[in-house]
Amino acid sequence: MLYEDDAVVVLDKPAGLAAVPIKGSGSPSALSLLSARFALKRQRALVVHRIDRFASGILLFAKTEPDREILVRQFLGHTPVRQYLAVLRGRLDANEGTLVHYFRRVGMFQQLRTERDAEAARAELRYSVERLLPGATLVRVALVTGLQNQIRAQFSVIGHPVIGDRKYHPAESSEPLISRVALHAAHVQFVHPRSRESISIDCELPRDFQHLLLGLSQQRKKKKR
Repeated sequence: MLYEDDAVVVLDKPAGLAAVPIKGSGSPSALSLLSARFALKRQRALVVHRIDRFASGILLFAKTEPDREILVRQFLGHTPVRQYLAVLRGRLDANEGTLVHYFRRVGMFQQLRTERDAEAARAELRYSVERLLPGATLVRVALVTGLQNQIRAQFSVIGHPVIGDRKYHPAESSEPLISRVALHAAHVQFVHPRSRESISIDCELPRDFQHLLLGLSQQRKKKKR
């Protein structure tokens, strides 16, 4: 738990744990685990937003319906600052930039469309390079919109998939340094639903993500020898 008060709870969700229960599955989720804990205190846990199951990092919940409504409106309006760290295959052409695409969700996948497609949703993100690695790039991504799988889908389209993202690039399943998508929700900033103060929260990288970065860095040292 990264933050808690009478209105809001912010968790550091581990990779592999679903944000909410998966239909037809008895596996635990962040929501079910938090709800069970809160039931002992006669409190509720209400979902404000979600992150990918195999991503790690910041996940926000509200404790009452009025608080949730205020926070959800913020997320629908794209006013909170949401930043992810991702490790991409290859080197990007620019140290920073903006990506804009249009996708239509088909089953569990986002498929690229054009602006002319009336059923397509606009996806926009901004990125900046944090570190160059052998054959890879660590980037900080700020979401402007919030489509499911947005970061994974957009970088896949430009030929720089997120390392470990076997959903959009099956070949990534052979990556030995990490067993899931290298995507971490590292920072969020939102307006508190009651105090109206700005709340800023950061989340440290988990061990498997750090292991990936260390392994890639060591590849550079081996090449120099």
